[in-house]
Amino acid sequence: MPISAISMDESLAKLEEFKRDVMQELKAPPELAVEDQLEIYRKMALIREFDTNVKDLWKQNFIYGLAHAYLGAEAVAVGACTALKKGDYITSTHRGHGHVIAMGGDVKKMMSELMGKADGYCKGKGGSMHIASVDDGMLGATGIVGSGMPIAVGSALSAQVLKKDYVTICFHGDGGTNQGIWHESLNMASVWNLPVIFLCENNQWAISLPYEKASKNPIVADRAIGYGIPGVTVDGFNPFAVYSAVRDAAARARKGEGPTLIEARYYRYIGHFVADDERYRDTTTNNPWAEQMDPLKRMREYLVKSGIADESKVDAVYSSAAKEVQEAIEHAKAAPEPSPDTLYNDIYSPEFTQKFGGDL
Repeated sequence: MPISAISMDESLAKLEEFKRDVMQELKAPPELAVEDQLEIYRKMALIREFDTNVKDLWKQNFIYGLAHAYLGAEAVAVGACTALKKGDYITSTHRGHGHVIAMGGDVKKMMSELMGKADGYCKGKGGSMHIASVDDGMLGATGIVGSGMPIAVGSALSAQVLKKDYVTICFHGDGGTNQGIWHESLNMASVWNLPVIFLCENNQWAISLPYEKASKNPIVADRAIGYGIPGVTVDGFNPFAVYSAVRDAAARARKGEGPTLIEARYYRYIGHFVADDERYRDTTTNNPWAEQMDPLKRMREYLVKSGIADESKVDAVYSSAAKEVQEAIEHAKAAPEPSPDTLYNDIYSPEFTQKFGGDL
């Protein structure tokens, strides 16, 4: 039996607390048309199918290195990025596949990157935890906890200095909130009123450690008061709740009123990464969360019950996303490997290479 960091009774109690204090009704804001709501579901399905397949591909040695699935968090990335405008930016984490897809990323290029192929986003050199696509507004994923924070602040500072009307979302996990750079970044952004949104994806687990065992106050949003900025906790299983919070924070940021700290709380009911055997907890304690709070299930029920789409149409949207992922897998398997003579390419910026010449 695994070492139980949390009992079934404790898990059920946490679930009831979530329903009482955090859970919000799925109700689309009036500005989101039927097409927008179906697109939200499509992107959530795309993330679900992509990361469900990633684990199997990793087991079959098609994917090198480790990968961290975004399963269960689909509503956070999609809800948040739906509230952005073209030209806005995000920074990501080690769990970044969902962020790329939510920003409109190409799943073929993503899958190729995970398989180390030449036509991947980073030409096969970044892998799962280091996908970047500046043209899509994705400034990069990173395997170092908290390291996206100063990049997001820098992006927001650029917007302010250049008088540009864009905002930057800094996605980060609850485990990153006790890093020194987290506090430094919030402090600098708040002092300078920078147009950045700090979006904490609080899945209540920092790898094997329950968040409440790492922080005396388990409500991340409460920390905003120390920096004189708004802090809000939303239902991280609900794309409309996340959308509304980010929409309001972005509007505030564009007016020069500074950052907002948003805590999108959900629950990681899967392993931390593809090889996680979850020996730190009894995996049966995850089941109530998966059964009752799954964001794809909730969104599907909402679409049908609200009359947005009947079951056949919702199923067709999901099937289309699943097909797109399968096509991406076949594409990536057939894609060429990077040529050995490109091994040292792209180490330096084009500007540096042009200035100093040579084969850098």
